[in-house]
Amino acid sequence: MTLGRRPVLESAFATFVFFTAFAGQFWRNLLGWWGFGAVVAVVLVGSVWLWAARRPRLSWRRTPKSTLFLLGIATLSLAWSHYPGGTALGLAILFVTTIAALSLTLSLGWHGVLRAAGSALKWVLALSLLFELWVAVFVREPLLPNFPDFDASTGDLPMAFYWSRAMLFDGGPIEGIVGNRNLLGMAALIAAILFAALLASGGMRRAQGIGWLVVSGLILLLTRSATVALVGVLVLAAYGFAMWARRVGPERRRTVYVTAAAALVASVALVGLLWNALLGLFGKSEDLTGRLDIWDSVIGLAAERPVLGWGYIGYWQPWVDPFDGLAVRNGVEYLQAHNAWLDVWMQLGVVGLLAFASIVVGALWRSWFLAVDRPRDERGHPVGFSAISLIPLLVLVALIGQSLAESRLLIESGWILLLAIAWGTKQRQWSPEPLPTMPPTRSPRRWARPEVPR
Repeated sequence: MTLGRRPVLESAFATFVFFTAFAGQFWRNLLGWWGFGAVVAVVLVGSVWLWAARRPRLSWRRTPKSTLFLLGIATLSLAWSHYPGGTALGLAILFVTTIAALSLTLSLGWHGVLRAAGSALKWVLALSLLFELWVAVFVREPLLPNFPDFDASTGDLPMAFYWSRAMLFDGGPIEGIVGNRNLLGMAALIAAILFAALLASGGMRRAQGIGWLVVSGLILLLTRSATVALVGVLVLAAYGFAMWARRVGPERRRTVYVTAAAALVASVALVGLLWNALLGLFGKSEDLTGRLDIWDSVIGLAAERPVLGWGYIGYWQPWVDPFDGLAVRNGVEYLQAHNAWLDVWMQLGVVGLLAFASIVVGALWRSWFLAVDRPRDERGHPVGFSAISLIPLLVLVALIGQSLAESRLLIESGWILLLAIAWGTKQRQWSPEPLPTMPPTRSPRRWARPEVPR
């Protein structure tokens, strides 16, 4: 392969990986599990090829040890797992996702990851709108997956089984190609963060950036996801505190931290006082759409094996005891704890939970200081802030907020983004130079008038 073509192929592959991570259910609904397996095989082979082609240099000093610790605990859990076959399958999926995440992050760098994630999210959002429009105009009724893993001949199926509910012209909620409004809404929120930062830093053309922000906002509204709405509030709060910390500098940040802690305490107290009103505002039942029952069941299992857990499994496998029938509501069997932290505690015990928390807290710590510390050039002189440096912090805050209501942080897009942020920020932890601004996605036209130096 010529050197000129390889970067194009690498970029296309990275976009394909992120598209698959954000829209895995699209492949499963479209091609079935066997087709999805073929897609995963392409991701694995491509990730190994990218690593071999780029041969990224590894430094023990810049390696997040907490990631290795969690992977080690998950692997060792085969020895005490209640379901060794399920653990083996879960580990295979975990390591494929990890290899893809590290291959992209270490081979392409932060800008390559941002480009790929942004391109993938454009495809997810655009195809979701076109898909919902096609269903609303031509199908005009709820649409089932091409390869359902349930008995589709049953007359009264739960709406959660459908790929799309055909509600675009009713104002939503829409599920898009990912088949879930919460996942689609989260993809739109992350896309809004990326596009806003790229637009502010000059990494996207103005018209293009505004257009994609409008698309992201429209999809956020159409999904009508209460979870994503609350996560969005957390992201805005994190952005506000980060900008405040930038302005006051290191000497006066204590006020920022004290205010943030007070705001957190006040928010928790306010939620407690207005709990019923908030449930009514977001259209949620008192059991949070069955989450309280699921959490209670998971806590009960975790309490039986609190130290090392039942064994790693990742996304629950419905044929494996004790997950078979563990979380069923209105005819729908849920295959996650709807809380990443409870899920890790149940699977890997307190030991695994500490390792997982170390990954998240370490990544959050480094992302915060990458966002708020004034960057310096090679000679140690301070330079201007870049909106690009806010992306790891804001995306990670979004993922953490989502992790309280979904276990997505442990699989697919959640795990890939977490590792990309954890390893990407660790690679830059001792770098004195600023995070450079990304150039626009398209170079200026050749016939454009050159700027005259002043």
